[in-house]
Amino acid sequence: MSSPTYLLYLAAVGLLIVTPGPTMLMTLANAVNHGPARALVSSAGALTASLGAMALSALGLGAVLAASEAAFTVLKVLGAAYLVWLGIKTFRGGDALSLGSAAPAPAHRSLFMQGLLVGASNPKSLLFFAAFFPQFIDPAAPVLPQFALLSFTFVAGDFLMLVACALGVGRFAGWLRQAGVVRWINRVCGSLFALMGALLLLSRRNA
Repeated sequence: MSSPTYLLYLAAVGLLIVTPGPTMLMTLANAVNHGPARALVSSAGALTASLGAMALSALGLGAVLAASEAAFTVLKVLGAAYLVWLGIKTFRGGDALSLGSAAPAPAHRSLFMQGLLVGASNPKSLLFFAAFFPQFIDPAAPVLPQFALLSFTFVAGDFLMLVACALGVGRFAGWLRQAGVVRWINRVCGSLFALMGALLLLSRRNA
């Protein structure tokens, strides 16, 4: 892979990771309700799902989903249902910030699994990586090192963005302790989760 090609990939990844999506919304919601540290645990789950999607795309599952309407539809419905359920749960969340309070917070394992499920909820990510990565890979050079570099770059950039989201909430902790603010943040994030689930349900493989 040439340096200009990698720089082009960096620019494309930068645009992708700053675009709000379910993982970013989950990180913000968890940072508001449970604190930055626990938000990062859920982010780790989402990043693990991204790595899994990249690996499965490399193994050819993306091509299978592109060829099988039934397989894609099953995964799409399951992913959409989870996002809608998460949206309803977030919408009905508490009215106060639990950071620093005596209220019990979800276990790290539970938050990690939440992130893993959010990250894996969209089967189109498999198609995306299967179609996106080959554009930057030089077939004349060893493919595995190039694929590893592209994957690491994507995950590292996404991680930095999620860390910024989680820690940024801490700067406004005093303001966020107001019940009304948290209530509306939960309602907005919950509604967006549900909307993304609905849009996923309506999506097509070639979208």
